[in-house]
Amino acid sequence: MDGKYKILSEIGHGGMSVVYMAINEKANKTWAIKEVRKDGVLDFEAVRQGLIVETDMLKRLRHPNLPSIIDVIENSDNFLIVMDYIEGNSLSAALDEYGAQPQEDVIEWALQLCDVLGYLHSREPAIIYRDMKPANVMLKPDGTLTLIDFGTAREYKTRNIADTTCLGTIGYAAPEQFGGMGQTDARTDIYCLGATLYHLVTGCNPSEPPYEIKPIREINPSLSGGLENIIIKCVQRNPDDRYQSCAELMYALEHFEEIDDKYRRKQKRKLGAFAASAVLAVGFAVTGAVFGHMAVQQATDNYQSLMEEAAKTADYEEKIALYQEGIAVPNKAGNPEAYLQLIQIFKEDGKFDPDEQAILVKQIKNHQTELKADAENYVEVCFETAKLYWYYYSYGDGSDNQVTRMKSAIEWFTDVIHNAPEGYPNLGMAQVYASIGEFYRDISIHTVEASDRGMYQPFFVRLQELVAAVCADEAESEIVKLELLELARGAMQQYATKFKADGITQEEMLSLHEEVAEQIQNLETTTDLTAEKRDATMALLDDTRQAITMAYATGIEPEPMEGTEQQAETETQEREE
Repeated sequence: MDGKYKILSEIGHGGMSVVYMAINEKANKTWAIKEVRKDGVLDFEAVRQGLIVETDMLKRLRHPNLPSIIDVIENSDNFLIVMDYIEGNSLSAALDEYGAQPQEDVIEWALQLCDVLGYLHSREPAIIYRDMKPANVMLKPDGTLTLIDFGTAREYKTRNIADTTCLGTIGYAAPEQFGGMGQTDARTDIYCLGATLYHLVTGCNPSEPPYEIKPIREINPSLSGGLENIIIKCVQRNPDDRYQSCAELMYALEHFEEIDDKYRRKQKRKLGAFAASAVLAVGFAVTGAVFGHMAVQQATDNYQSLMEEAAKTADYEEKIALYQEGIAVPNKAGNPEAYLQLIQIFKEDGKFDPDEQAILVKQIKNHQTELKADAENYVEVCFETAKLYWYYYSYGDGSDNQVTRMKSAIEWFTDVIHNAPEGYPNLGMAQVYASIGEFYRDISIHTVEASDRGMYQPFFVRLQELVAAVCADEAESEIVKLELLELARGAMQQYATKFKADGITQEEMLSLHEEVAEQIQNLETTTDLTAEKRDATMALLDDTRQAITMAYATGIEPEPMEGTEQQAETETQEREE
């Protein structure tokens, strides 16, 4: 094996490949080697191109549930891929040996698979795996999973209207994988995952006769109705009827008991009791309106009492409930105080999660008319909500994708721009934020279409404005400043050559770099999380400066780096090991 590796044993084989366990005696490390022999394949060139695509794709990825590609060796008679050796067995082996798996284990595995699929879908462009099934998931001794075999994965192209090839495994594959029903996207993987969960929890293989996925409680009545509902939604024929993202599916899995029919009946009884109370409350409110000024004063006193009580309590759930109760006080829904306090609470742990998002968005949307009665109140709530998304949004799968957060904030900043009264002080900042978010939303499409020239100069100017404004605000939180400084640093490294082509001078680039470096070095952190973020950005400052220097010295575009991951350096270190 190219003189580097010694074969220890065969650990698996498929239609055109064999996987061996091998050792690099020099490094004393065990690897897995996938061999594809040319003499066993009719159209080896097509297979070779597919293998190159697969390996190039995996080289760009870094996730604990994915294997790493270490080496690729092409010989005269075979093609070798050297990758991490995954200790453990496939989930299909667990099914063969033990049959249906415990529901609790299956849900835990599902959460891990949602996390890794969500990571793939968040790449630019998104990667669609397309062949989720028990045989392609390795269960390690510590209970964690590794997703293997990327032979059918593809990058999502927004302009495609249909896939030209039918790839996947019958029984697990979504209808659109068989052609003629639109191209595959993230929802395709959700279908495949749903079929996989069905097999794992019931022991019934959907790729064998009668080739169907039935409600799981028809097979085992003791299983959860909530999990049954989740699987049924995953495997809907129409992609629009499935979960639309892995984050949405993960949230459902984390709350599967609440989707159970028994739980819902219990909640309906509670809702009925609440509705009766609400009817009585409305009746009292109507009666109270007769008293005019007294009723208004009473509402004001009630509102103020709720705000004071919320400020005093240390209980998170109670705070949220009190502020929502305050918003519901008659004639007080247009007061921005309770909304802004909710936003402040949602910032405190450094994450704005889907549960909190649902609460805040519901309150704003339900009381939009009252808020818009005073335009400045409305736009201030929208502006702070937009910043909450931009800096804190965590969409359910543990992800921290800065681009996704920025995209989610655009509509709120746009609302500010469209509704701001004359003289609103944050209008300029809202325009800067929206412009940067729209740049990241649109740039991948324009890059593919080679129509991105001219987009980088205004983007750079907006970055300068945002860094200057936020860092000059002494009241701004350290997490906001850290996120912004990392955004500016990452943009300079990723787009150094693009900035140059659009007329940004090297002096302007280095000036912004020095501003970022000075701000990050002088920033005092108060938590382990912010200290870690600061150190991560500081560690990349020299690489960023080198990228700028290279761009202006040679015109060679530096390798783009995602977030704070030093991808190229990591790959080099792994090969040396």
